[in-house]
Amino acid sequence: MTMKQCIATLIFAVVATLFTIPVTALAQLPDPDGKAADVSKPVQVYILLGQSNMLGFGKIKGEEGSLEYAVKEKEMYPYLVDDAGNWTVRNDVRNVRVMGSGTGGMRQFNNEWMTIKGNIGPEIGIGHHVGNVTEAPVMILKSCIGNRGLGWDLLPPGSEGFEFTDSKGVTWMHPGYKGTPERWKKGTEPKKINWYAGMQYDGDIARAKKVLSELNKYYPDAKEYEVAGFFWWQGDRDSRSDALASRYEKNLAHLIKQLRKEFDAPNAKFVCATLGQTQKGATDNGGKILDAMFAVDGASGKYPEFKGNVAAVYSHPLSKGGSSGGHYGKNAETYMNVGEAMGQAMVKLLNMDNN
Repeated sequence: MTMKQCIATLIFAVVATLFTIPVTALAQLPDPDGKAADVSKPVQVYILLGQSNMLGFGKIKGEEGSLEYAVKEKEMYPYLVDDAGNWTVRNDVRNVRVMGSGTGGMRQFNNEWMTIKGNIGPEIGIGHHVGNVTEAPVMILKSCIGNRGLGWDLLPPGSEGFEFTDSKGVTWMHPGYKGTPERWKKGTEPKKINWYAGMQYDGDIARAKKVLSELNKYYPDAKEYEVAGFFWWQGDRDSRSDALASRYEKNLAHLIKQLRKEFDAPNAKFVCATLGQTQKGATDNGGKILDAMFAVDGASGKYPEFKGNVAAVYSHPLSKGGSSGGHYGKNAETYMNVGEAMGQAMVKLLNMDNN
């Protein structure tokens, strides 16, 4: 076995341990074969949501910590380069990324076959793993922006307001969906601002739907699609608020249900990832976010309706250091490792339907 193969095998073994997947079930990913998918089949769409974690700040060029260094010097992620050392291209996976603030306009950042272009996020690992097991066309559709909280900016429709008493004994009112402002003291009159609870959710979903309404523009010659799954990497903004962190599990469970309703995809799978800096057992707000994600994981048993269709990825062992607030030092390995783990978690959920 070559050094390249040894490293790849070790990585898969670590991830297999995290997901209790037998190592034998995880073969090293092959290089893309260059073949296009059969566009007579509905495009399998995976929608990526969250904040700056999901945006991706993994650097491509440079020394230690860059993707070039990881691939060419450390011989990691061998499926990303061909024999000539060029970045491979998946002609069966479309990589689309759009972004906008709130319900404002849409900027397009990516619309090409999956390859290495600009900074990377978890979409690379996700796209390769999901694409490798899917005969139909695949679209990775990312719609998100940084510094947004699930309990405020990304609050889904149907969410209710709540009261929270802080460490100083002051009780604050927090709005439900479309309420404003973010909080106000109990007993006082709330003063409206030019933002409301769920404004970023509304915008991110609207932009994703716009892409899908123009399917042929984003996946050439495709005629139909179905939303097969969602990926969620978020939590930094909520971890900075005692109130929002305390509400995270309730909001996350509701988000999963609302997304499926939003896209008429009741069987769509859902995979989330914890913040890389947070270890199991942490009791701070980051720990509350982590606990919330593992609570909604179908394996926990707390939400029987999520069994076999919701999974949480523990990112701390996969991170190369730094924190979500600092974009993990822009280390490409962190984004690749977490993306691969999220992709493998999705594949495991998809395989459950076939067993």
